[in-house]
Amino acid sequence: MRCARRNVAGGGLVHEGDLFAALPRTLRGRVDLLVVNAPYVPTDAIGLMPPEAREHEPRLALDGGTDGLDVLRRVVVDAPSWLAPGGSLLFETSAQQSPALADAVTQTGLIVRIVQSEESAATVVVAVSRAADAATSDRR
Repeated sequence: MRCARRNVAGGGLVHEGDLFAALPRTLRGRVDLLVVNAPYVPTDAIGLMPPEAREHEPRLALDGGTDGLDVLRRVVVDAPSWLAPGGSLLFETSAQQSPALADAVTQTGLIVRIVQSEESAATVVVAVSRAADAATSDRR
């Protein structure tokens, strides 16, 4: 929380809690950008991580459950109702997990793509909610 408050010291709010439960309901359907830094390491793989990560990070910050996607799946289920039309959701995950996460995101109706950076050795799943006019035409 200290770090989050320091990051928004020039103006912004910090809400602490379990995923979306901490957010004011007035934000529902109005979030333009949702960036998720959730744990995605499979429980059995934590012991294989470099010591600087597994010894200095709280287990809660690393442990993503059996396949590493437990917390991310929870975000996926609720994210569409928080995103504004055209809003984006970004998750960091592993290259191996990204197809399963992309499938889960697609099932919510969001448009998904996987972005990989070889330079950073990073994989990000990007999901975008449909624009208001596209969402309206889909309901007809």
